[in-house]
Amino acid sequence: MTKRMVIMLLIVGLLFGAIFWFKSFATSKGKEFMATMGNPTQTVSSIKATMQDWQPSLSVVGSLRAVRGADLSSEVAGIVEDIKFDSGQEVKANTPLVQLVAADDAAKLESLKAAADLSEITYKRDQAQFQAKAISQSQVDTDAANLKSAKAQVAQQAATLAKKTIRAPFGGRVGIRAVDIGQYLQPGTKIVTLQTLDPIFIDFSIPQQQLVQIKVGQKITAAADTYAGANFDGEVTAIDPIVDASTRNVQVRAMLKNPDQKLLPGMFATISIASGDANHFVTLPQSAITYNPYGNTVYVVDHSGKDDKGKEKLTAKQVFVTTGATRGDQVSVTDGIKDGDEVVTSGQIKLRNGSPIAIDNKVQPSNDPNPRIKDG
Repeated sequence: MTKRMVIMLLIVGLLFGAIFWFKSFATSKGKEFMATMGNPTQTVSSIKATMQDWQPSLSVVGSLRAVRGADLSSEVAGIVEDIKFDSGQEVKANTPLVQLVAADDAAKLESLKAAADLSEITYKRDQAQFQAKAISQSQVDTDAANLKSAKAQVAQQAATLAKKTIRAPFGGRVGIRAVDIGQYLQPGTKIVTLQTLDPIFIDFSIPQQQLVQIKVGQKITAAADTYAGANFDGEVTAIDPIVDASTRNVQVRAMLKNPDQKLLPGMFATISIASGDANHFVTLPQSAITYNPYGNTVYVVDHSGKDDKGKEKLTAKQVFVTTGATRGDQVSVTDGIKDGDEVVTSGQIKLRNGSPIAIDNKVQPSNDPNPRIKDG
């Protein structure tokens, strides 16, 4: 037998051996091993579905405005003589803010007062002369008219002089002053803004369909993104008696408590208005739902299985569900899931019906009913 024939016989033997091994591998244990390799255990997170009370509410965006606010200016022209406030100061009603040069007006007032006094003396003297029949009634009437005119001129000049002192028409916080000492002011020139900040109005619009859910005195809560996590309580104070024909919206005004004066006119805030009775829903994180054109599904954790050693074997069971309203990161489930069911919240993309799973809840998807943007 030649060397080449020996090599060929060895190759044929190895080939038959490989075929025999493969047939042996395809036994029941081999098949079980292959099945295990084709459907490995997947690690997922889970949560138990819970029944929660959901308070129906409206969520809208509104704009803040002061209960009383104005840009103060002078009614008369003049030169600024004195500024009696600091920018950002809290002032009371009728507090003097700016004094215009008023020496000429004060002198003119004294002159008119003297003329009025003389007119009064003349009137009284002529009344005595009329009683003695020394003068006519027409003279007395003329004196009376002159006295009234003189007093009116005094009152007019006194009002003009008073306008040279610009006062706060109401209490509040002044802004940044826009004038300087020695500056000549024309009537209407802005001096400073004055705003009453506590309480504060918030105006918003709602569709006419939701008008039945709003009434005067209804409690509201507002949140501004400037102050993360802070809520401001208030109530509806007025509803416009007309619907905007172009938008079919109704204007609503509410008043918010603002004791720390954090809220400022011009800011926007998100308003939550409770309406109706609370509803009871089974809720899940929205991440637990797989949305499909043919229906929404979740994977329920099945604890009924056992492995070869009799230990509990967890598997994923796909279930169709009917979803309802959402609230933040949560979604209500009206059918398909009951209170207490354990549902997969992450890792569904790796699963199919009957997949073996392992639970690891060290990291859970967000399940916050009122999520907020966090700084950093």
